[in-house]
Amino acid sequence: MNLRGLHVHFDPSSGIAGDMAVAALVDAGVPAKVVSDAIARMGVRGLKVGFEKRRRGAFAGQGFVVHAPHSHHDHHHGHRYEHRDYAQIRRLLQRARLDAETKRLAGDIFARVAQAEAALHGVALDRVTFHEVGAWDSIADVVGAAAAIAWLQPSSVSSTPPVLGSGQVHTAHGLMPVPAPATAAILHGVPALLEGEGELTTPTGAAILAALVDKFGPPPPLRIAAQGFGAGTREVADRANVLRVLLGEALGRSLPASAPEVVLLEANLDDMSPQLIEPLMVALFAAGAVDVWTTSILMKKGRPAWQVSALAPPECAGAVEQAFFANSTTLGVRRARMERAVLSRSLARVKTRFGIVSVKLAADGARVLGAAPEFDDCRRLAKQAGVPVRTVLAEAAAAASHLLPSRERKRG
Repeated sequence: MNLRGLHVHFDPSSGIAGDMAVAALVDAGVPAKVVSDAIARMGVRGLKVGFEKRRRGAFAGQGFVVHAPHSHHDHHHGHRYEHRDYAQIRRLLQRARLDAETKRLAGDIFARVAQAEAALHGVALDRVTFHEVGAWDSIADVVGAAAAIAWLQPSSVSSTPPVLGSGQVHTAHGLMPVPAPATAAILHGVPALLEGEGELTTPTGAAILAALVDKFGPPPPLRIAAQGFGAGTREVADRANVLRVLLGEALGRSLPASAPEVVLLEANLDDMSPQLIEPLMVALFAAGAVDVWTTSILMKKGRPAWQVSALAPPECAGAVEQAFFANSTTLGVRRARMERAVLSRSLARVKTRFGIVSVKLAADGARVLGAAPEFDDCRRLAKQAGVPVRTVLAEAAAAASHLLPSRERKRG
């Protein structure tokens, strides 16, 4: 299957380092030659890369291996790259015979690392030295990852929040807490998890995510085409030290994620005309409620009454409460915070002989669990064609079933 132009999803549940990113992308199907050619075009004599199979925990993945040049053998270039600062790396990148997109991405990733280090250590940007793990490794990792992504030409990129690690790490600046200050600075504003042992996300890994990812969270519903595992250099105790990458065709347009926490607001109404219930529901939806329903109840002295309930995201709870007071006779509104498990959703379109119907897809991570045709579309098309709504609905449901994995289709 053609792997280009698909959605790319990173799963850094054991963090991400530059070598893991390159290895995962190659394991998923990017030709290894794309990576090695790009690194060869950097023109650094003696810089060689390769791939090896590695087992980490229960998983077999690719490992990306960098053989750095020995500058003391290489009198011609040796002194020029001794301290390998950002200015030299930038010059190296500008001179390299790389395609424009690889150059742009690699430049962006390096810039993010350099800017974070410069701000933290109070040095000029060009004087930032890439001495963490050696500059050659960073050059190979960054250029390799940039070349792999440029080759894939993804339609969009997502990532689950990266796991950063914990404890302390030995750096050129002595012992540092995890996440290293540079990693934390690069991931400013990105949701992340502080768990796992040691340094799981490195500054280079963080910069790769920051430069590439459009959206942090679960992947959109996907028709999965490939997955790859990039193995880290060490074993960690509490998880398999692999970075997974998924490639797939995004099904439909992603809808905004549903709030995992909602506020339930309720009022009992025993002295209000039932005709006013409908305008109250309209007002509650307009104020931001995601769902509204009514229940028929009996109150004291056997009085028939309505219980009106609204679910609202926390930021809309105040407005929904005001809508209760403005549009009903209630003197009080009960509030309860609730957690809910929600699936990621997207909107796709299917063809039927009556016309095009929108279909809402629900997915758990990348796995599509359900496909429901939009009722309003079916009703409109049924009216146009002069057929019962259920006829259009049945056709749309049959067309939508092709968006489900084959297992679900057989069951349905």
